Amino acid sequence: MTEPLLLLPGMMCDGRLFGPQAEAIAAERDVIHGDITGAADMGTLARQVLDAAPERFALAGLSMGGIVAMEVIRRAPERVTRLALLDTNPRAELPEVQARRGPQIEAVRAGGLDRIMREDLKPNYLAKGPRYGEILDLCMAMALSLGPHVFERQSIALRDRPDQRETLRAVTVPTLILCGRQDALCPVERHELMHDLVAGSRLVIVEEAGHMPTLERPDAVTAALTDWLAA
Repeated sequence: MTEPLLLLPGMMCDGRLFGPQAEAIAAERDVIHGDITGAADMGTLARQVLDAAPERFALAGLSMGGIVAMEVIRRAPERVTRLALLDTNPRAELPEVQARRGPQIEAVRAGGLDRIMREDLKPNYLAKGPRYGEILDLCMAMALSLGPHVFERQSIALRDRPDQRETLRAVTVPTLILCGRQDALCPVERHELMHDLVAGSRLVIVEEAGHMPTLERPDAVTAALTDWLAA
């Protein structure tokens, strides 16, 4: 029996982040969109994902979703049949990044979610391309639909997250490591590190894409995920 695929989106994103991939893969297996909006720490988020998940599943996460995915497989490796980590980071947050979280949270509490997302965060996510404006608008729609309380919880969870490099060394299931070539937030060398940590993993670099290749180069990401699921 084909295992379901559980997808975990990035910060201030929802299932629309994986829209093209979910539509294609749903013809072959069940696709489930996990919720990582309900807590301010990675341990609780991982537990909530596991509580809502099938007994066994393939797991793919992008950015913050990949960070939660690493905590999920750390806690319940026997339930994860294969792992895909997209545009993400196994390390704890750097002090200089942590220092930016507080002012951003305060600005959002004061009503500045739209500004913080549009000016400080989202423009850094995407490679320049013909669909840049369209994808940025979708990113803003996802963020504004989730709202300021989710922004605060997710910011704290990211700020306080643990290092997961030892977790990756213990992974034994088929693993895909994927990122956009122009990802400025989680650059290629971070994915080369993860590829080195997970024995037997496959590394895919998507050209002409930044931090959200699922939307920027959807066909390339769908092909990589399809190959990973068939491996």
